[in-house]
Parts: sequence; structure tokens; C-alpha cells
Amino acid sequence: MEESPYKETLSFLFSRLPMYQRVGAKAFKKDLTNIRALLEAVGNPHRELKTIHVAGTNGKGTVSFLLAAILQAQGYKTGLYVSPHYVDFRERIRINGTYITKGFVVNFVETNRKAIEDISPSFFEISVAMAFAYFQKQKVDIAVIETGLGGRLDSTNVLYPLLSVITNIGLDHTNFLGDTLQLIAGEKAGIIKRHIPVVIGKRQQETTPVFLKKAEELNSKITFAEEVYHVKALTTGGTSTKHEIYKNGRLLYPLISVDLSGPFQEENIQTTLAAIDVLRDNYLEFPVSDKAILSGLEKVKSLTKYIGRWHKLGSHPTIIADSAHNPAALKVVIAQLLSLPFNQLHIVLGMVNDKDVNNVLSLLPKDAVYYFAKADIPRGLDAELLQQQAKKYHLKGTSYSSVNDAFVAAKSAAKIDDFIFIGGSVFVVAEII
Repeated sequence: MEESPYKETLSFLFSRLPMYQRVGAKAFKKDLTNIRALLEAVGNPHRELKTIHVAGTNGKGTVSFLLAAILQAQGYKTGLYVSPHYVDFRERIRINGTYITKGFVVNFVETNRKAIEDISPSFFEISVAMAFAYFQKQKVDIAVIETGLGGRLDSTNVLYPLLSVITNIGLDHTNFLGDTLQLIAGEKAGIIKRHIPVVIGKRQQETTPVFLKKAEELNSKITFAEEVYHVKALTTGGTSTKHEIYKNGRLLYPLISVDLSGPFQEENIQTTLAAIDVLRDNYLEFPVSDKAILSGLEKVKSLTKYIGRWHKLGSHPTIIADSAHNPAALKVVIAQLLSLPFNQLHIVLGMVNDKDVNNVLSLLPKDAVYYFAKADIPRGLDAELLQQQAKKYHLKGTSYSSVNDAFVAAKSAAKIDDFIFIGGSVFVVAEII
């Protein structure tokens, strides 16, 4: 279709409506009233969908992609809804790796413009309703749906899924979800539904009692993935990793090449495999073969167009972008970085102004050269302010007027045996990839 109607539609979505990812707290909704009203206006398409619902602080996006890849490899027409997007809004909504059509985006907004204006839903609520409508129209066999923020009050939590998955719990979005792991777990546990099985990626001392109590209240069978699967990395580097996969202590897959690299992947694979087991054990209409599991793991990027996490952009010097943005995720990313060989580390860093800047800065290596930048969104933290904050943690570098300028400066300064890392925010990574 012509570009202009699509661009006009995106302008309507981005500029007229509040969007948490851009403006922060004022776009956060405290209930599900708007999404329910909007879905009612568009015919409640979610009621016809078979879904897997995925929440968690870290890893939920990767687990969603892994699940979708395995289901695709089995031959199912698989919808995938994730957020945020990096470059193209349509990244959020895809079927078998193919983005939603521009025509559907335009037609959905135009057809439902009156309802949108009357209800005044958020950007995220519109994108959720659009995804459900698209998946229903395209008659997907199954859809993997990632929550946006939290769980209990997330706009995706109108679903009654086949399976709920919660990856892990960390301190993030504490101004919305609570300032303890127990409180955040309570919000994530909101996606657990009565009589619907739930998979928890990781046992954590603070959060396990929360999940056990919620599952017992709702008669939901609970599985802790790490008690069933153990994934051991054999080699690292490049864009994939070799793994051994154990189930109940026995070697199941001896040498698997997983088309992902970077931190968290072992935990993510464990969670994914446990979820696939629960799906096929509880729903006979969704058999999944070992062949499909192996194919999905080995081809996840090509099957789903997975981007943004430990995303390799160049060699000599090595250039990696990663969208980890909370202390728990960044701690693992930095450990991964420091385990790799290089002469000098260069870090292009930007953050948003409602994140825990001090806790993040305290994790970063002091011997790296920093290139501070402001992401091109209203929430972007001013580069000079970030630079001043960083000095308190003995992080030295220069501030730049844009992410691209910072990246250009890093590439100019780096030698062939150096390492350039771009991160701190999804929006910083989005401007580079």
C-alpha cells in the first residue's frame, strides 16, 4: 500500500495518544476498563484465540520468541505479540515471523477511530487490541502473548490462556509494581488463571511463596522450570552457543546449537522447554516433537526475526547492542561482557529518566571509556546529567547530543581488538540497529 496512509496512522498512534514507553507514568492505567471496552468495540477477538501468556522481569521477550519458534517449527500458524518495538511498529505483531501488514494497521485504526476517540485508550491498549484482531482474522493456531508491564493490570491480561509463563522477578518499574520482589511477584502472578497451568522460570526465595499461594488459590498446577531442566553452555561467542540439555538429571539433547547468545539464555531455554512440556502434556491438540524443539532452538532468529538482545553489529572491533535496562539484567550483561577478550571496552550509554540510574551506574566497569547520549524520546535522560551522575561512580567519558553521534565517536576511537557495547535503554539500542 502507499506509505502516506500508514505514516498518518502511525502519527495518530504516536502523537495523539499517551504511550508509557515515551512519556512514562501518566500513560500507565490502573485497571483494565479501557482495554475491555476497546475489545468489546472490535468484537472481542481474544475470546477466539488459543494463547500462551508470558510475563516476568527479564527474559519474557526471549522466552516468547523461543516458544513461537518451536511452535512454528512444528507447523502451527503462530502469532507473536511482543513489546516494545525497535524500528518498525509492526515488530510488535507478527505471524510466523512476518510482520502485520501496513494495510491492516491502517484499516484497524480507521475502522475503529470513533471507538478509539470515545474510549481514549493508550497506545499499548490499541496495539494489544490490534494484535488480537489480527490473529483472530488470520486464524492463527496459537498465539504467544508477552505482557507489557507487570501482569495483573497489564492490557494483555484479559486473556484466558492455555498456559501462563512467568520467567523471573527483579526490581524494575518499582514506581508501578512495588518496591520489593514479593510485591512485584504479586503483580506478575496476576496472569495466573483458575485451572490453567503455570510455569515459573526460576525459584527465588522471596517470590516462590507468592506463586505457590496464588496457584493453590486458583487450583493452577505449577511447574518450576529449573527443577525439570538444566541447560549447560558448552561454548560461547559469535551469534550462537552450543548447549547440553538435561531433563530430570538425564542428558536429553547432547549438543544443541541455539541461535542466541548473551546472558540469561540457559535460564530462558529451561523455561521454554518446561512450557512446551506442559503445553503438550495438557493439550493433546498441540503435540510438539523433539525435532520441532531442536529446529526452533537452532533457527529462532530466522523463524521469528528476533533482534535487540546481544545483537551483533560488527567485528574488528566487536560491536554488541543489548536492550537490558534494569539492574538485574545489566548485572548479567556486564558479567558476560567482562568475560570476553578485548583490549579496551567502549560503552555507548543512555538511560530514561524514571529508571534507577544510580543502581545501574554502580554496576558498570570503571575502566571502560564512556560515550553518554540521550535517547530521542521525552523520557530520555539528558546526556550531560548522565555524565555528571556517572562521575560519582568514577565512570569517565564524554556526552554527545545524540545516540548516533556517540556511536560514531566510539567507532572512531576503537581499535580492531577493542569492544563497543551499546545499551542502557531499549530506545538507545533502537536508534542504532
